Amino acid sequence: MDIVLRTFAVFAFLLVLTRVIGRRELGSLEPFDLILLIVLGDSVQQGVTQDDYSLTGAFLVVGTFAILQVFVSWVSYRFPRTRSVLEGEPIIIIDDGQLIERNLKRERLSRDEIAEEARNQQIAHISEVRWGVLETTGKISFIKKSS
Repeated sequence: MDIVLRTFAVFAFLLVLTRVIGRRELGSLEPFDLILLIVLGDSVQQGVTQDDYSLTGAFLVVGTFAILQVFVSWVSYRFPRTRSVLEGEPIIIIDDGQLIERNLKRERLSRDEIAEEARNQQIAHISEVRWGVLETTGKISFIKKSS
């Protein structure tokens, strides 16, 4: 039972941590970020299982994580008011070709990152964009102005 309680605590911590880190950082992983995630995974495993390397312990940890993830998804689906807390909300970062500095600062996004993402989506200049939205996945969606 101890292993299930530790798993629950780590799951809650990771849920809060991913919300605090910010969606853009999680949406674009650099090689160093990937290494950090691997190290984090190993650290979490040690904290959850301690010295339990049994097959039963592994099943308990993985099963608890799976059940908690399904539960969080169900709560988000069943109670729409919790969705913004659990999943976040899309944030408008460009309105009629103008960057919204307050939202960029809040999400720790630079003008260069926005311009790079726009170029990746075949948009030459921010002034061509009607709306730019930072989605809950960390990706940026652009809606071009009508010609």
